[in-house]
Amino acid sequence: MHEPSALEVETFQATPGAPDAAVVLCHGYGAPADDLAGLGPELVRAQPSLSRTRFYFPAAPLDLGFGRAWWPIDMLAVQRLQGDPEALREFRKQEPAGLPAARAKLHKLVRDIADDTGLPMHRLALGGFSQGAMLACDVTLRLEEAPATLLVLSGTLLTEETWRAKAAARAGLPVFQSHGRFDPVLPFVAAEWLRDLLTEAGLPVEFVPFDGAHTIGQEAFTRLGDFLARRLR
Repeated sequence: MHEPSALEVETFQATPGAPDAAVVLCHGYGAPADDLAGLGPELVRAQPSLSRTRFYFPAAPLDLGFGRAWWPIDMLAVQRLQGDPEALREFRKQEPAGLPAARAKLHKLVRDIADDTGLPMHRLALGGFSQGAMLACDVTLRLEEAPATLLVLSGTLLTEETWRAKAAARAGLPVFQSHGRFDPVLPFVAAEWLRDLLTEAGLPVEFVPFDGAHTIGQEAFTRLGDFLARRLR
């Protein structure tokens, strides 16, 4: 079995043998490579039906010294999003300079997982947290074939015109989206914009708001496990 991609990837599967489904989760900006890896065992404990699901946790390619990133971010610009409505409106229109390179790497990982496991795309869930959620959304809307589902954990809307145009071709794709109402990094209203864009394009969104900050709340985690168990059964 060859390396799944140029990305470093940590995997978890509770039961030995060939997987019956796959879940790819991409971490957020500035996080360690294995930031989300603990979710695999926790999800299986909560939902034993996921025991033959293989979880993939890719490490973002850029080493920041204090963590990793899928593309560089101007943190001062991000801080302005909370108090500057015009900055927030402009942010949703942009394609970050490093997004195409990150997109190509994640796209290759998805293809390699399908080749290595023999799983069809409708048995693969693609998602992430924060910056990783933005990347997962972008790749999902561009794949030749739709995955089983898209998982958006505290993500936000980017490159709005492109996503809106491509979302129409993904009508019917189930989406799980969660976001803290008091998120100090990516404003809650921008998560609502993304939800509305996807819903208007015909993608059914299970939207889970919670009273928390930039994290994965307990309610969101529980609902995520339920969602995956339903979609990958």
